[in-house]
Amino acid sequence: MYIKEYEIRWNDIDANRHLANKAYIEFAAHTRMSFLSEQGFDRRLLGKFNIGPVVFYEHIYYFKEVFYGRPIRVSLELSGLSEDGKFFEFRHNFYDHKGRNFAQCEMMGAWIDLGTRKLIPLPEEMQQFLDKIERPENFKVLTKEDTRRFNKTPKDLT
Repeated sequence: MYIKEYEIRWNDIDANRHLANKAYIEFAAHTRMSFLSEQGFDRRLLGKFNIGPVVFYEHIYYFKEVFYGRPIRVSLELSGLSEDGKFFEFRHNFYDHKGRNFAQCEMMGAWIDLGTRKLIPLPEEMQQFLDKIERPENFKVLTKEDTRRFNKTPKDLT
């Protein structure tokens, strides 16, 4: 399991003086990109293939408040991946300075070609990086159906 430590900054706090919703998303995203970059899965490689990640959803479960003035740690686990690498799912746990779990985030996304703006399988050279990542016990091979499990569709104003 990968873990990154953060300092809660003044701008991470909301009007209730606890960690703001937006900060959870930002810490989770930064943890993912730090982990991938450290594995060699960095901007240069993304640029070489002209691809980028897209987020389908991020669900956050809050267990306990956390406040300014103490460090936090955010973990990352690759909880799911499709066989072709197109779809991925990460799980983050948030821990206070004593190691107590105060929140969890489940995130699912995919890769897009930045030229065509279409979802694409991960190029083989990049797939090799994800194949090396340790899998948790509850790891799942994802399918397109997993991306639709919440059955949400857009409804336009008309």
